[in-house]
Amino acid sequence: MDGFAKKYAIKSDGSACAENVIIDSDLRITVITPELIRIEKGSFCDLPTQTVLFRNLGKVDFSFKNTSNRIAVKTDKCEFCVSECGELQSVRLSDGRLVTDFKNGNLKGTRRTLDVTFGRVKLADGIVSRNGVALTDDSASLTLLPDGTVSPRSQVGQDTYVYAYGCNYLSALRDFYRITGETPLIPRFCLGNWWSRFWRYTQDEYLDLMNKFEEKDIPLTVACIDMDWHWVDVEKRFGEKVKDYPKPKNPIANLTGCFWNPGWTGYSWNTELFPNHIAFLKTLHEKGLRTNLNVHPAQGVRFFEDMYPDFARHMGINETSKEPIRFDFTDKNFVEGYFKYINRPMENEGVDFWWIDWQQGSKSKIDGLDPLWLLNHYYCLDRQSKGLRPLTLSRFAGFGSHRYPLGFSGDTAIQWSVLDFQPYFTATAANAGYSWWSHDIGGHNFGKLSDELYIRWVQFGVFSPIMRFHSANVARKSKEPWKFGSEAEKITKKFLRFRHRMIPYTYTMNRLTEKEGRPLLMPMYYAYPNEEGAYKVGNEYFFGTQLIVAPITHKADKRMHTAAVDIWLPEGRYTDIFTGEVYCGGETVIRRDIASIPVLAPAGAIIPLDGRKTGNDCGNPESLEILIYRGNGSFKLYEDDGESLAYRDGHYAETEFKLEETGSTLKFTVSPAEGDLTLIPSSRKYVFNFRDVASADKISVAANGETVNFTAEKEENGLSVTVDGVGTNKSVIVTVHVIK
Repeated sequence: MDGFAKKYAIKSDGSACAENVIIDSDLRITVITPELIRIEKGSFCDLPTQTVLFRNLGKVDFSFKNTSNRIAVKTDKCEFCVSECGELQSVRLSDGRLVTDFKNGNLKGTRRTLDVTFGRVKLADGIVSRNGVALTDDSASLTLLPDGTVSPRSQVGQDTYVYAYGCNYLSALRDFYRITGETPLIPRFCLGNWWSRFWRYTQDEYLDLMNKFEEKDIPLTVACIDMDWHWVDVEKRFGEKVKDYPKPKNPIANLTGCFWNPGWTGYSWNTELFPNHIAFLKTLHEKGLRTNLNVHPAQGVRFFEDMYPDFARHMGINETSKEPIRFDFTDKNFVEGYFKYINRPMENEGVDFWWIDWQQGSKSKIDGLDPLWLLNHYYCLDRQSKGLRPLTLSRFAGFGSHRYPLGFSGDTAIQWSVLDFQPYFTATAANAGYSWWSHDIGGHNFGKLSDELYIRWVQFGVFSPIMRFHSANVARKSKEPWKFGSEAEKITKKFLRFRHRMIPYTYTMNRLTEKEGRPLLMPMYYAYPNEEGAYKVGNEYFFGTQLIVAPITHKADKRMHTAAVDIWLPEGRYTDIFTGEVYCGGETVIRRDIASIPVLAPAGAIIPLDGRKTGNDCGNPESLEILIYRGNGSFKLYEDDGESLAYRDGHYAETEFKLEETGSTLKFTVSPAEGDLTLIPSSRKYVFNFRDVASADKISVAANGETVNFTAEKEENGLSVTVDGVGTNKSVIVTVHVIK
């Protein structure tokens, strides 16, 4: 295996289990699971593709009957009927339904971008459907070769995957990941708050802004620097004009600024704005911030770039000719040079990851190959080759893009209608296996951002996969909380701190996404597919395993000073974590003033929070506050080093929490941590916050069976019990006898 293949050949095995294959002339049916089959017609492909990496999930028991014009395949779950032309005719599901309509009922998936959209837009089909059967077409997907390159298929033919999981949506999603690859565990720092703005900052201005966030005690974990980190006035400075790229036909797109501005592509630091970029990056790291640089790669590397001489020689170009090095990720030599001479030196200086802002279409030198997909693919594999987790910020490039987190949804408009669409859009992307969308919180352009819209967008952002501010290069569109009214600043500061404190919870959910295929944001119908109400609340979703969120996306009633949101709840008891209000199952309308949105914890919920209430540090904390809601439940806290791939070799720690309610007694147990305990503090302070306990007459705390000191304090929405300095290798049991 050569160096290129070692770095850029993704782990895969496209061959199916031979015992699961039926061949009839130029028709081939592969039974992948009892509820998932592949239909090929005209040509057969055993190589992995851009979408599908694995087709052998083990032998499946099935029978088949081949008649003159069709093949019937029967597993212990389904019966599939396929015509001799390769057309799926019917599916008998495990619940007895006979499905013949495969066009209607799809619950949709996602789309490439929300650039220049103003509300609801069409989404592509996903892998689940209300009628129980969903089809995906992989016919146009290119093949992945062992040398790390991609290639068109040798012959044109049909390549269809049939997901016949009925209403077992999560099972469909998990098997989708089994054939397409898992969603990588994203770095811990991604789950905090991000600052990003399209603005011509100087080095000192950017650091002063970060200092201001610190002074205001508003936590951040990621600092994005948009394109002005590099030279952008290249026509004036270097005489370089845009070449080869026609302007977009869409006149609205032109309003966003010329898509083909020659200064958009650049790789050399603007030394007028950033006279000492190494010191700049070092200072950001010292503040607990990871850095992300924006790149538009389309115009390649031109003569004025710092690395041009070395890269030109690498490509066999006379460096004195000033001939541009054309962008071409289909060229192995270019790819190697790109990462060697551009990315790796800057990463060694302190750049943590990249924002790929590809907006130049879907054509490349290989017919059918989208450059965006290949950029995402190679960028993530290159980062992984350094022992780090795959990570970019980039647009969605089709099924399989979940392997390349995170998703950048583009330059969205500042409109209530856009905010109203985003919760549905984000949760529904689970149906395409895409769980890590990042939006421009507050919108990017085309509108005016009122205090109310700003607050509501931040509240959604805090309960979205990635909380990333961004805005256009217009002064009045900046998103700093203190640039709005005092009430807006107070509320958003509270929510942004809560987002940061939730990292122990969201990072554990991150692990569940990677290991069990459960997305952080999950539509309500995944857990309650037979409840009609679960399909009516597109903007309501599970936020991890312990919370249900229903963002407010409409203006408040001027008379009541509250805004309403329709919700549906399954049977049970639910407590709002902010207001303490209690709800039961069914359909209802919830109203909230500007200070909060409905975030509901079911009975037995356990939500671990970082006990630190100041600073940017997002590492494994020495103090935990655990929100506890009466009932019975459990939660397994996951922790590791936050960024490397060592967790794949077992370097992580898990701590199980368990809540038991018997009569009027609550018993909360912290089990001894298991795994690599060098990754977590040797002892911890615990604040056990029983959120819906008004008062108690008996409280006891024991560590490894021995009574320990504690303090108890009544709070607005519950009772807190604090224990200092308990070893993480010990068990802790808190018993509370509830009065009311």
